[in-house]
Amino acid sequence: MDVQNWVPYLIVLTCTAAILLLLGVRRRLLLDTVSLEPAASGMPIGNGQTIGAREEQDDYFASVTTAHGTAAVLADGISGLAHGRMASTLAVTVFIREFLKLEHIREVQSFFAKAAKISNTEILRNLKGAPGGTTLVAAVIADDLLYWGAVGDSMIMVFREDNFIRMNERHILESVLQERCLTGQITREEAMEHPMKRRLINYLGYENFKSIEIGSEPFRLQPGDRILLCSDGVYNTMTEVELEQILSKPISPHDAAEEIIEAIEQKRLINQDNATIVIVDNA
Repeated sequence: MDVQNWVPYLIVLTCTAAILLLLGVRRRLLLDTVSLEPAASGMPIGNGQTIGAREEQDDYFASVTTAHGTAAVLADGISGLAHGRMASTLAVTVFIREFLKLEHIREVQSFFAKAAKISNTEILRNLKGAPGGTTLVAAVIADDLLYWGAVGDSMIMVFREDNFIRMNERHILESVLQERCLTGQITREEAMEHPMKRRLINYLGYENFKSIEIGSEPFRLQPGDRILLCSDGVYNTMTEVELEQILSKPISPHDAAEEIIEAIEQKRLINQDNATIVIVDNA
């Protein structure tokens, strides 16, 4: 048999080898994916988001469940600066990536600090001197304990029996002004009327970034608690009474989040900021 007669057989053999190789790669990818799947069923999670009156959606969020617990992360790219979307997306991606590397829940506090440092460095590298940055709140729930980290003015709260329990402080100039007011350096009116009181004083992507605020002790959760992560576009638009009316309903976290976003959109505020909320039920 001459060479030409062997050509069809060679083509078939080559195709067969290629198919087997692709199946092997696919199987390897599937195995890698399975290794990242949660060992437990996870917790009920819902989210909602609106672009508001902005031209771009600078908020970003994600959640994941592993054998160590459930992590939810939300970042609000600074709308007044360029590259807000890049900063928020990068920060959330880094936090999720680092959480997946967590070997034990006792390492969670160092995880917050490490992820924040890496995020800040990577954002600054991508900005290349341009202005930009993001706030971020991260929650890890494991064995009825809430661990958290926060930087900027996004919020982590626990809704329990019609009450809101705030976890973090807002890293804005208003906090500094309130301290000055308490020490008598300025009057209450001066603090309240300061035009820059909502300016961020610490965030990711900031050259003078200090550190992420981390809960000194985990917060003990109770059955029925709802953990909320939200950007300022939510709490600056919705009152606690309005949020309470929705969160107290016997509905899923997804439906609650969607209803909150719908309520925000119905207000049709001219300067409505991006608004994002993530709700995790401690069922």
